[in-house]
Amino acid sequence: MDSLITAAARALAAGDLIGVLKRVGLRDDAPALALRGIAMAQLGDFVRAKALLQNAARAFGPREAVARARCVVAEAEIALVSRDLGWPPKALDAARATLEKHCDWVNAAHARHLEVRRLLLIGRLDVAERALAGLDPAPLPPASRAAYELVVAGIAIRRVRAKVARAALARAERAARQAGVPALMAEVESASLVLNTPAARLIARGEERLLLLEEVEAVLESGALVVDACRHVVRGDDTVVSLARRPVLFALARALGEAWPGDLSRDALVKRAFRAKHADDRIAHACEWRLGGFAPSLGRSRA
Repeated sequence: MDSLITAAARALAAGDLIGVLKRVGLRDDAPALALRGIAMAQLGDFVRAKALLQNAARAFGPREAVARARCVVAEAEIALVSRDLGWPPKALDAARATLEKHCDWVNAAHARHLEVRRLLLIGRLDVAERALAGLDPAPLPPASRAAYELVVAGIAIRRVRAKVARAALARAERAARQAGVPALMAEVESASLVLNTPAARLIARGEERLLLLEEVEAVLESGALVVDACRHVVRGDDTVVSLARRPVLFALARALGEAWPGDLSRDALVKRAFRAKHADDRIAHACEWRLGGFAPSLGRSRA
């Protein structure tokens, strides 16, 4: 590898994107194309970056499997950032296997991070946690450790585990500062804002107030009966009943929860559940039948 490519790679690692383009901006050999592609991606020109990386992957010779795999990983990251969830995940998995086979643990770990982040985006938290469990962040360089902790925090936030998320973000901030990459530090700072921004609205006893994630966690751990309008479930103690596919029943539960400790008339419930202006006998009968099936579970829960 020549001195310009080496210098461009160092500039890229330090977040000096202009320095990368100054060194390899006019070259069209495979390493230069790859470095330019990554730099353009970080500058936000995803279309140009994707084309450059694809050209680089084709330009690398048959013996340069690791280099081609790194291009695939970079292209997968572009797809993830641009929310192109149709990008084939099997290609990323094959690239990660190639990198692990050739002991490129840093880029293999980065590929694993991308896999987990994609799983988070599509809501597969259990699979994401299992994938992350097989990765040890200790031997990774600071930038990769920061990325790892960001993923840990992302899972914790979605699990409503505020303390775990805050600890992970603190570790991510330390690692990002050690790496000295401005874009990574900005990403950590942006993720940290989530914990200091209202995450939910609590309606209780006729009053409303905004809650931070820690406060949401405290409510869910309190054992009180909670009608969760975010996930469309009813929670009480260790019991969680999903009503995501039963919208009318959920509407009834929500209306009763918002009115507690007061009560609602039949007409009010019908209007909330069926969005009807007036309650005729047919709708009222359906409402009573649904309430009859739901009331016992409310009776066994603590408010």
